[in-house]
Amino acid sequence: MNEITKIKIEDLGYGEFFESKRKEMKLDGFSVARVMVEYRGSYKVRTENGEYSAKITGKQMFDALSREDYPAVGDWVAITELDAGQAVINGILPRKTIIKRKYNNKNETQIIAANIDVAFVVESVNRDYNLNRFERYFAIANDGGVKPVIILNKIDLISREELDSKLDQLKNRFGDIDVILTSTVTDEGLNELKASILRGKTYCFLGSSGVGKSSLINKLLGENIIKTEDISLSTGRGKHATTNREMYFLKNGGIVIDNPGMREVGMADASAGIDNLFDEITILAKNCKYVDCTHVQEPGCEVLAALKSGKLDEEKYTNYINLKKEVEHYELTDFEKREKDHKFGKFIKEAQKEIKKYKY
Repeated sequence: MNEITKIKIEDLGYGEFFESKRKEMKLDGFSVARVMVEYRGSYKVRTENGEYSAKITGKQMFDALSREDYPAVGDWVAITELDAGQAVINGILPRKTIIKRKYNNKNETQIIAANIDVAFVVESVNRDYNLNRFERYFAIANDGGVKPVIILNKIDLISREELDSKLDQLKNRFGDIDVILTSTVTDEGLNELKASILRGKTYCFLGSSGVGKSSLINKLLGENIIKTEDISLSTGRGKHATTNREMYFLKNGGIVIDNPGMREVGMADASAGIDNLFDEITILAKNCKYVDCTHVQEPGCEVLAALKSGKLDEEKYTNYINLKKEVEHYELTDFEKREKDHKFGKFIKEAQKEIKKYKY
């Protein structure tokens, strides 16, 4: 086991929620650890005593129905410690919060991180700045029970007038979401960012490649632990300097997770998150003439009336409709998949009946 200072399990984010779930699952005979990094086929986990290299059991692999049944960074797991810093993961405790997305144009869900208190959604003021992208991140955060906070980074690249204009846009569109303005060049805003990170709480950094997530975490750590790269001059895109999701522990006791940059943010099944994020539209929709109103063309639609009168922002409405359609697409695909599995199950049962006939 690595030489590491012993700390309280609560400093890793453990609390009554996880302890009660551990007892319910009858896993209280095992030690608990937090997943820090996920590698191919193994994990780095941390207990109050130190770090271990851990693997799940063959039974867990066999029983897993989807990627969500495997450990993810931020998960709490029950482990058996072995010699030489090795451990076996015996079970995953239920997740208190989760951030997940669809990816690779497939009907598959990717867990970004689990048991997160706050998601720092990072955009840079130059090439990456996009209000609709913020909304996508907010939707998946809200759906997983995670509070989103905006970090507008690289503010040294633009004038104060331009920055004030962007800040006004953010406040007008997302008035109730906190905004932190930062620069790793001038260190502006870093003290505010540090002050917002509390002991025993977990913070996940989300955003595209090249927006400065890893550089911000390096500043918080006080040393250049995470590799960073510049924006590609040929493509204008950020490079994936971070290749694994990884958890880091700050000197003040806060916990931060760095993530590889994401160019696309698939919505998964984030219907609740979208409704919470667009609460203005959700409230209007309650007064629509039809209960199943799609807010696209129906007569008596309060949402369309608000749009026509200028009460509702057109760009916000368009993004709401697009996100809703995306979620509906994934939900339909899931339904079709279940139908296919159901039909296949019936086929197997019928085949087994026919086999029994021939046996007897």
